[in-house]
Amino acid sequence: MEYRSLGRTGVQVSVACMGTMTFGWEPDDWGSHEEEAIRLTHVANDIGINFFDTADVYARGVSETILGKALKGRRDRVVLATKCHGKMDDADPNAWGNSYRHIVEACDASLRRLGTDWIDLYQIHRPQPAVPIDETLRALDDLRRAGKIRYAGCSTFAAWQVCEAHYVAKELGAAGFVTEQPPYNLLDRRVERELLPFCRTYDYGVIPWSPLAGGMLSGKYLEPGTKGARYSASDPGGRLKQVPVAKLRRLKALAERNEMSLATLSLAWVASQPGITSPIIGARSEQQLRESAAACERKLSPKLLKAVDEIFEPGSHHVNYYSANFGPNGRVR
Repeated sequence: MEYRSLGRTGVQVSVACMGTMTFGWEPDDWGSHEEEAIRLTHVANDIGINFFDTADVYARGVSETILGKALKGRRDRVVLATKCHGKMDDADPNAWGNSYRHIVEACDASLRRLGTDWIDLYQIHRPQPAVPIDETLRALDDLRRAGKIRYAGCSTFAAWQVCEAHYVAKELGAAGFVTEQPPYNLLDRRVERELLPFCRTYDYGVIPWSPLAGGMLSGKYLEPGTKGARYSASDPGGRLKQVPVAKLRRLKALAERNEMSLATLSLAWVASQPGITSPIIGARSEQQLRESAAACERKLSPKLLKAVDEIFEPGSHHVNYYSANFGPNGRVR
């Protein structure tokens, strides 16, 4: 497995980061689902993945609980990342957001669910302009000084928001953020305009989420009647109607000419971009996990990268994937 520095920290993380958002979302099959999630986590770790990402809001804490169980006996050898911000209690108006109060309480709750004494990377899941960034940074720095977290990061912040946090942290004498976790894939390359150049300039780690655009870059939706895929039964955001099918078919043909699948090319492309640390991969089977991890290590030639750019132009945006993921009050859907 290839390892890369997590931004300016020097911590080495696998080029593939295993995401656990799907852990705990199937209560009707709770026992077998939990067992399979733990097994896949062990497989990931055994093939060299040492970077795992979750969030408190994923199944309202269940994802963290399962991941904590899976990492027992392996905790010292992995880099564990989680996030806070999402609403955790519908009856409590303070049970979400980026306030000092919520961040500290959320961190303690995540530590309990994960069964660990520290979190390697604690990320603010979404920005909240109504809360001054200095309050958020003070909470994170106090958690770091208390030994509860090692590093702090942000997720889906605009370039100007990461920049603001960077310089406010300097004014406070705080460690600030060391990573950003943005949505990034061939159907949405907007972060190339400002965010990625900022992260490269200031040596932030970049951990892209949804490198396959929720499966839209896997090729499964190119065939009619696809069953079992994320948007096969319900597509409330109308994403599938936005997919540029002709471009996607050109990309698939390009992948096949280079003896790889559409999904492999799409993942390899994200991992090959300048400044990218580790794309977040998900998996529902061992085969899918192994294929995705191998794809992140695959090297693409300059000629092939140029051919991809001719299909999906740098900075382009085809599917409104990001905005459809969030509801009122910052709740993650």
